[in-house]
Amino acid sequence: MNARQKVAALRKLMKKNGIDAYYIPSADPHQSEYLPENYKYRTWLSEFTGSMGELLVGARKAGLWTDGRYFLQASQELPGSGIDLMKMGEPGTPDMPTWAAKQLKKGQALGLDPSVVSVTAAKSFERALAPHGIKVKFVTPNLVGKLWTDRPESSLAPMVNHPAKYAGETVASKLKKVREAMVAVGAKVHVIGALDQVAWLLNIRSADIEFTPVVVSYAVVTLRGCTLYVDDRKVTKGAVSALKGKARIKGYEDIWADLADLGKKKQRVWIDPGTTNRRVYAKLKGSEFHFGVSPIAAMKAVKNARQMEGIAEAHRRDGVAMVKFLKWLPGAVRAGGVTEMSASDQLTAFRAEGKGFKDCSFGTISGYAAHGAIIHYSATKKTDAKLKPKGIYLIDSGGQYPDGTTDITRTVALSKPTPRQIECFTRVLMGTIDCTMTPFPAGTTGQRNEMFARRALWMIGEDYAHGTGHGVGQYLGVHEGPHSLKNLISPPFVEGNLMSIEPGHYENGRFGIRVENLAFVLKNEKLSKKGKTWYSFHSVTLCPIDRRLISKKLMTRDQIDWLNAYHKRVYRELARGLDKDHKQWLAKATRPI
Repeated sequence: MNARQKVAALRKLMKKNGIDAYYIPSADPHQSEYLPENYKYRTWLSEFTGSMGELLVGARKAGLWTDGRYFLQASQELPGSGIDLMKMGEPGTPDMPTWAAKQLKKGQALGLDPSVVSVTAAKSFERALAPHGIKVKFVTPNLVGKLWTDRPESSLAPMVNHPAKYAGETVASKLKKVREAMVAVGAKVHVIGALDQVAWLLNIRSADIEFTPVVVSYAVVTLRGCTLYVDDRKVTKGAVSALKGKARIKGYEDIWADLADLGKKKQRVWIDPGTTNRRVYAKLKGSEFHFGVSPIAAMKAVKNARQMEGIAEAHRRDGVAMVKFLKWLPGAVRAGGVTEMSASDQLTAFRAEGKGFKDCSFGTISGYAAHGAIIHYSATKKTDAKLKPKGIYLIDSGGQYPDGTTDITRTVALSKPTPRQIECFTRVLMGTIDCTMTPFPAGTTGQRNEMFARRALWMIGEDYAHGTGHGVGQYLGVHEGPHSLKNLISPPFVEGNLMSIEPGHYENGRFGIRVENLAFVLKNEKLSKKGKTWYSFHSVTLCPIDRRLISKKLMTRDQIDWLNAYHKRVYRELARGLDKDHKQWLAKATRPI
C-alpha cells in the first residue's frame, strides 16, 4: 500500500472504533526523539521520513505538523499522500488541537493510543476540544499497528553496565540525589519513562534505538528502593551484578500491575507529564500527583569532571577522523564516483578506526549542492547525488563513544566558491564565533545567547528556520534537554552544560551552509567577582573550518583572533594522532587567515 491507501484503510478502522479523527505522534511509550523501528507508526503511514512530525487524520482531511528543519523535505515526500503539510510556527498555521476542533463537530471523538501519547499532549487535546463538545477517546491497541502487518519485533540488544570510569558517578550517588529531590516536593515515588533518564540514573546502556545507546525500560524510584522494568531476555550477568543492592530487575510488562498496586496506596507520585505516557498515568489511578520535569533532566545535563575529560578525549579521536575525511574528500571527488551516501560511509569508516567507536550519534546529513539546503536531509538510493568538483557540500555527523557523544557540521568548498557563498558562509561562521566567544552572566538563558549567532545574518536580512543549539548527552542522546539555544524558554546555563552552537544559511535549490561546534559552559574566572558569576563557552569540537569560504574583510579583529587561536589549538591537539601526510594537510588547513 502507498500512503494514500494506508490513510484510507485507517479511516475504515476509525469508523469501526467510533472515532472521527486519529492522532499519530512521532513517539514510543517513552516519548523518545529517535524511535525503535517498531514504533515508527507515523513514518510507516505517511511515508514522511523526517524524525519530527505529528499526524492527524480526519474523515476527509489529514495534516502533518513539522518544524522548519523539515519543511522542504516534507514538501517533497507528502505529495500524492492526501496529507497536507502544516508548517509549525509559520503565520497562519493553526496548532493541531485548534485544527482538530475545526475539523470535528459536537459529539464527535478524537482517538489516540494512550501508550504513545504523553500526559501533556492528551491534556492539551482534552482542554482544546471539550469546549466544543468533542471527546477524546483512548483507543487500544494502536490502529496503525493493526494495519502494519510486517511491523518489526522489539529489540533484544543486551543491556550492559556503563562503568563509573566513564559516568564519573555511581548509581547509589545518583539515586540519593533523586530521592532528595523527591523529598523536597513531598513525593514518595518517582516513575521514570524517559529512556535517557533511566540509562543515566542506573548507568546502563544498550542498542535498542539506532544511534542512541538506551535501554527500552521504565524505572520506579521510591524513598527506599528502585525497580527497573526491562525485557529479561536482554539482561546480562554484568548488568545484574552492577545493579545488585541498588535496583531490583523485573519484566518490562510487570510495570502495569505494579503501577495499579501503587495507585491503591494513594501515595504522592512524581511523574513528568512531558515524558510519561497517558497509560502510566491511568494505571496510577488513586495516587496524588506531583507533575513536574524529572530532576534527572537537569542532573544529567551537568557533566562532572570525569565526564568532561572523557568527552574532550572522544572529540580528539573524532577530530582525527574528521581530518582524515576532509583530506580525502577533494581528491576522491575529482577522481569521480563519490556520492552523498558513499561520502557518509567513508566518514563512518574513518570514525571506526578510532578507539571505542560504537555507532553514529544520528543519521548523517550528507548534502551536496541543493540538498544542503534541506536542513535535515537524509540521502536515499533514490536521491543519492554524485559529488562533483564544483559547488559546496555540507556534512553534519557525529559519533557515539563510551566516553562521549559528538556532533559536528562542516561546509566544504569543492571548487572556487562564489562571492555569495563566501559572504553567507562568513556570516554563519561569524555567528558561531560570536555566540561562542561572548561571555554571559549567571542566569542567562539560550534565548539571549542565540541572538549573537543570528546577528551577522540579520544584518543582511537573512535568518534560519531552526534553533541555534541543543544540549548533548554523554554516550546518550545527541539532543538533550532541558537547556537549548532557541527562541524558547529553557533553564539558565550552568557550568558543565554541553551545548551545540550551529547557525546556518539555506538557499532552496542552490546550497546550504552550517558551521557547528560543541562547547562546554565553563566559569569565566577573569570576569567573575564576589557575588557575580560569569560563564563562557569553550569549544570541545576540534576540526578545521574551510578557509576558502572565509572573507576576512567582513570579520572583526576579535573574530579573526578567535578563529586563528581555535585553529592553532586544533592543530596542537590533533597532530599527535596523525601521520606525517595528515599533519602537513592539517598545518595548511589551520594556518592563520
